[in-house]
Amino acid sequence: MSNSKFLKAATKTDFSGRKVATGAAICLIAAYGMRCYYPTFAKIVFSRRSKKATQLQGGQTKSSDKHQESPASVSPAHSSEAQKYDKANSNVDQNFYKQLRYLIKIIIPNICCKEFGILSLHTISLIIRTFLSIYVAQLDGSIVQTIVQRNVTRFVVQLAKWIFLAVPATFINSLIRFLESKLALVFRTRLVKHAYEKYFDSQTYYRVSNLDSRLSNADQCLTEDITMFTSSLAHLYSHLTKPLLDVALMSFTLYRLAQSRGASSKTPTIIAMVVILITAKILRAVSPKFGKLVAEEAHRKGHLRFMHSRIITNAEEIAFYNGHQIERSLLTRCYSALVKQMDLIFYKRLWYIMLEQFLMKYVWSASGLIMVAVPIITATGIREDGSKVEDDDDGGVSERTRYFTTARNLLISSADAIERMMSSYKEITELAGYTSRVSQMFEVFEDVKLGKYQRNTVTKQKPIKTNFERISGSLVQKGVVIDTESTIIIENLPIITPNGDIIVQSLSLKIEDGMHLLITGPNGCGKSSLFRILNGLWPVYGGKLCKPPPISMFYIPQRPYMSIGTLRDQVIYPDSVTDMKAKGITDEDLMNILKIVHLDNIVHREGGWQAECDWKDVLSGGEKQRMGMARTFYHRPKFALLDECTSAVSIDVESKIYLSLKAAGITLLTITHRPTLWKFHTHLLQFDGEGGWRMEELDTTARLTLNEEKQKLEHQLAGMPRMQERLRELCTLLGEDSVLLSSGDIPIPNEDDLVSTEDDLAAYEFKNE
Repeated sequence: MSNSKFLKAATKTDFSGRKVATGAAICLIAAYGMRCYYPTFAKIVFSRRSKKATQLQGGQTKSSDKHQESPASVSPAHSSEAQKYDKANSNVDQNFYKQLRYLIKIIIPNICCKEFGILSLHTISLIIRTFLSIYVAQLDGSIVQTIVQRNVTRFVVQLAKWIFLAVPATFINSLIRFLESKLALVFRTRLVKHAYEKYFDSQTYYRVSNLDSRLSNADQCLTEDITMFTSSLAHLYSHLTKPLLDVALMSFTLYRLAQSRGASSKTPTIIAMVVILITAKILRAVSPKFGKLVAEEAHRKGHLRFMHSRIITNAEEIAFYNGHQIERSLLTRCYSALVKQMDLIFYKRLWYIMLEQFLMKYVWSASGLIMVAVPIITATGIREDGSKVEDDDDGGVSERTRYFTTARNLLISSADAIERMMSSYKEITELAGYTSRVSQMFEVFEDVKLGKYQRNTVTKQKPIKTNFERISGSLVQKGVVIDTESTIIIENLPIITPNGDIIVQSLSLKIEDGMHLLITGPNGCGKSSLFRILNGLWPVYGGKLCKPPPISMFYIPQRPYMSIGTLRDQVIYPDSVTDMKAKGITDEDLMNILKIVHLDNIVHREGGWQAECDWKDVLSGGEKQRMGMARTFYHRPKFALLDECTSAVSIDVESKIYLSLKAAGITLLTITHRPTLWKFHTHLLQFDGEGGWRMEELDTTARLTLNEEKQKLEHQLAGMPRMQERLRELCTLLGEDSVLLSSGDIPIPNEDDLVSTEDDLAAYEFKNE
C-alpha cells in the first residue's frame, strides 16, 4: 500500500525541465555563497565564543593572560626563529626533491638491503594486479556476451573462471596492503636507527636543546614526523606506481581492442588528452598549499605536546604554587591554535575535493561514455579474419555488448588510475611537509655535531654587578682542545654562555694529579659553566684546553640522574651489567661501595640488587646524592667534578666520603658553599662574579677563621659602621656574598676604603686589639 501511494504521488508531481534547471541554479548559488561567506561567518561565530569564554573566566583569566604575554612565559624553544625554522619551505620544488633523495639514500642504502627487496616484491605485486584487472575486464565482457546470447554453458564456464580468479585477485589485493604497511615499517626502522645514531653521537641530544634553538621539538621529529613521513612515502609509492602501470597497460589494451574492430582511436585519444589536460590545469590552479598547512599543523601538535610535558615534569612545583589556572589557560590557547589550523585544512579540503570529484567523476564519466560510444557507433565492425560483426545471427548485438563492457571497464580503471595520479599531488605536498621537517632535523644534527649553532639570544636587564659583555652575531669556535693523560691545562680560555654572555674573559690555570681544587664564587659567576666546558658540553670559543679524555673525568651534579632499571644499574650507571663483569667487579664490591656512602641498607630494604623501582621517587634527596657519589667510587676516575653534590648529606657522612675519595687517588674539583669541605682541598679558584678570578693555595685554617668572624659580624654586629666595613672586607677576601650586604639593609662602603690584603688585615686587627 505504501509503495503504491508513493508511486501515485510521484506521478502527480510535475518535474518539468524548467523546475529542474531552477533547482540546480539555486543549489549552485547556495554553494557559491557558502564558498564566499563561510570564512566571515566562521570568524564571527568563533570570535563570539572566545569573547564569551573570556568573560566566564573572569579576573583569574586576565591575570593568566598577563602572565602569558610576558617574555618569561614563552619558552625559548618556541621562539620566533624556531617557529620560522619549523615553518621552512615545504613546497614541491627542487629543494623538496633534493631532501627526498637524501632521505631515500638513508632508507634504501643499496640494492641488497631488506628495504629494496620488499620494495621490489611490492612492485611485482602491483604489476600482477594490473594484469589481473585487464583480464577481469575482458572476462566481464565475455560473461555479458553469454548473457545476451543466452548461452548457459558458456555462461557457467565463464562464471567458474570468475570465481576461480577471485582467489588470487583477493590475495594480491591483501598482499599489496600488507607490503605497503611492511614497507612503511622497514623504512621507519631504518630511518629511526639512523636518527638515534645521529641524536646520541657527540652529545647531540644535549646540544640540540641547550646550544641551538632551531629544532623546537626533537621528540616529535624523532617519533611522529618520521612515522608520518615513512607512511606517506610508502602509500604514495603504491598510489603512483599502480596507476602508472594501469594507464600504460590499459591504454595499450584499448588500442588493440579498437584496432581489432577496425575502429579509429584518434578521436577517443584526443578527447582523453584534452579532458585530462584541462582538469590538471584547473586543479593545479586552485590547489591549496597543503604542504605548508600540514607542516604548520605538525608544528602546533608538537607545541601542544611540549606544553603537556612541561606540566608533567613540573607537576609538584605547579601544585605548590597552585598555578593550575595559568597552565590550563596556556594549554587551552595551544589547543585552540591547533584546532584553528585543522579547521583551516578541513575547509580547504572541502572545496578542493568538491571540485576534484565533479571533474574526475562526472566530467570524466561523460567523456568516457563518448570515448566508448564513438568507436562502436562509427566503426564498421570488421574482424581480423575479414568477417563483419553485423553478419552475426543477432546482428552483432552480443559482440558490441562484449566490446562495450570490456572497454567500459578498462576506461573506468584507467580513469580511476589517472584520478589517483592527479589527486596524489595533494599527498605529494603533504609528503613535502614531512620531508622538510625530517631532513631539517638531520641537518640540525649535522650542524651541532660540527659545532655550528644558531640560537635565539635573550635580552634582559641585569644588575650592574653581573652586566657581562655579549657577543653579537654567531659564535665561532676558535679554541683548541687537546687530550692529555693526567693534567688539566687551561690557557686564555673564555667562559661564554650559549646566549653569548662572556662570564670570564680569560682563564688560565693548571690542575695536576693530586691537586684538589675548591671553586667558589657568587651565583652565575661561571663555576658550573667551567665544568660544562671541561666535560665537552659547551664549545671552546677561544684559548687552549688540555684535558684528560671523558673516561678519566666523572661529573656528579647536585641532583643525580636516576635511570630506569635495577638497583645495581643505579650504582654502575652508565655501565651495563656486561660492562661491570668485564671490569671484574662483583656484587660484593658494589656492597662495599655502598657501605662507604652509608647506603648498604637499601639493598635489603628494596629487595636486593634485582629490584626495579622508580628510583627518582623511592630514594630521598640525600640518598640520591650518596648514590651519585657511589658511582664515583665504582668508576674511579682521575678527576671527580663535584657540583654541590653533597648538600643534602650529613656532615659526618660527607667527611667520610671525601676522605675515601682522596684515599682512592681521585683528584677533586669541588663547587661547594660548605666550610666543612675546605679542609679536603689544597687550592682555591675564586670567581668574583664580575669576570675576575684568582687561583691560590688554600689556607684552610685562616679561611675558616675568617669565615667564623664573618658569621659573627653578620649576626651580632650588623648595625655598627666599623663592623660593617670589616664585614665587607671579609666578603672580599672570601669571595662570597653576605646576606646583609646583598639585602641592602646596611650601607656598603667604597672599595677604596677597604683593606685588600692579608697583611693590612693583620695590621688592622692588631690595631683594634
